[in-house]
Amino acid sequence: MPANHGDLERRLWDAADELRANSKLKASEYSVPVLGLIFLKFADNRFAIVQQELETAAASSRRRRKTVSKTDYLARCVYLPEAARFRSLIQLPEGENMGRAINQAMKAIEDENPDLRGVLPKNYTRLADANLIELLRIMNSIPADIPGDAFGKIYEYFLGKFAMSEGQKGGEFFTPTAIVQLIVEILEPFHGKIYDPASGSGGMFVQSARFVEEHQQNPSAELSVYGQERVAETVRLDKMNLAVHNLGGDIRQGNTYYEDLHRSVTQRGQPGQFDFVMANPPFNVDRVDKSKLNDDPRFPYGLPTVDNANYLWIQIFASALNEHGRAGFVMANSASDARGSEQNIRQQMIEARTVDVMVAVGSNFFYTVTLPCTLWFLDRAKATDPKHRNRDHVLFLDARHIYRQIDRAHRDFTPQQIEFLANIVRLYRGNAPENRHDSAAMLKEHFAKGKYLDVPGLCKRATIDEIREQGWSLNPGRYVGVAKGAVEDFDFTERLEELNEELEVLNGEGRELEERIAENVARMLEAI
Repeated sequence: MPANHGDLERRLWDAADELRANSKLKASEYSVPVLGLIFLKFADNRFAIVQQELETAAASSRRRRKTVSKTDYLARCVYLPEAARFRSLIQLPEGENMGRAINQAMKAIEDENPDLRGVLPKNYTRLADANLIELLRIMNSIPADIPGDAFGKIYEYFLGKFAMSEGQKGGEFFTPTAIVQLIVEILEPFHGKIYDPASGSGGMFVQSARFVEEHQQNPSAELSVYGQERVAETVRLDKMNLAVHNLGGDIRQGNTYYEDLHRSVTQRGQPGQFDFVMANPPFNVDRVDKSKLNDDPRFPYGLPTVDNANYLWIQIFASALNEHGRAGFVMANSASDARGSEQNIRQQMIEARTVDVMVAVGSNFFYTVTLPCTLWFLDRAKATDPKHRNRDHVLFLDARHIYRQIDRAHRDFTPQQIEFLANIVRLYRGNAPENRHDSAAMLKEHFAKGKYLDVPGLCKRATIDEIREQGWSLNPGRYVGVAKGAVEDFDFTERLEELNEELEVLNGEGRELEERIAENVARMLEAI
């Protein structure tokens, strides 16, 4: 077993990417077949382990026992017929149609495993046999004794690399792991039902399971996973991702704006059914047909008049929570200060004591845009518990100056930085901080007594009255301020992009207003 799984991930990626570079394939044509072969290698390794354990148990049994059956395997792993075993594909004679053989192997796996029906890629004839043989050789170099979780990390690593190379399209299915980990660390999904209505490739579920494992519990016993995703291919990526992490889940294909396939909430104004909601929805989507949403119970605060779906998503997340549910999601910065009908919705949510924590994240964390973003955290327990310690407060965190530079165009958080930020939230909630990733020194630097306090330039526990005075803004920068003696790190390009985004939002509001004025004038003229 390799001492450093990171080295293995990079070596596998370098070999697979070099092969793509020497072919005529685009990253988007190459990604799903490669991820399918990672899945197949994982399933093969797991099947071999379970096969040995079952046969050993049968041989040592004192009672007469029937032959090990397919049902015995299905209880513990993906069942693989002989033609779908990795060794069978590797040993095919020269000149065999490799693409057809892999397609048949994937079809055979789906036939034997109902949960995977329609999930696995079967487009391998689009790749040259020479490329497929080399890919099989690369994947076969993964050691047989590698732990199962390492396969999940390899899958995630490839997902991230493909997302980076595919640019905008990659952002539709992959949220950078550091962002997901921060959301999970702040939400603390120890037990319950998790819902992601924009589930992409399933990163929120995977990191939630990892969080539970790190706290010495079994994710399969503690978590129930529910997802919805518009794009069929992305649904398949999600289901494969869950499979290589030994997770089950109910992932459905549908347009979340118009379809609530998991019945997250059934009655307007009543609690939803989920303990945790986490998501990274598309930002600033226009042309959603709001006439289809008038009677939808997921929008208790009303529909925004502007042609922008941000506050549709925000209400979808909020309404899905049960009485003690928590939500964490990524959102465009402009939503924190949006005016008009969106401000009215935001005010209602703040006054309802739903908003709990706001985190400003710097630029270059995402593969699709360089813009910074804001993480929103909701907590329905604040609304239902009159004695909640933070009922009349919202925590604002400015993490724009906290990051690790990966390369010129990309940043992320270190595990230590993620834990440090999550520990500030734990102190705010009155909970003990954690030190699984050696963040104690960072925390002590700002919170020497181990108790929460406002730190200029970092965090502020603001009252509802203070938020009202700021026009119901949820922009952390308005409350946190600048650290004493610090020189503000001003990035002209980043600031220009922020202003341009704000201008686009204002232009959209202006167009809406023009249309309403024109409609009113037309009515007046008709009445004369």
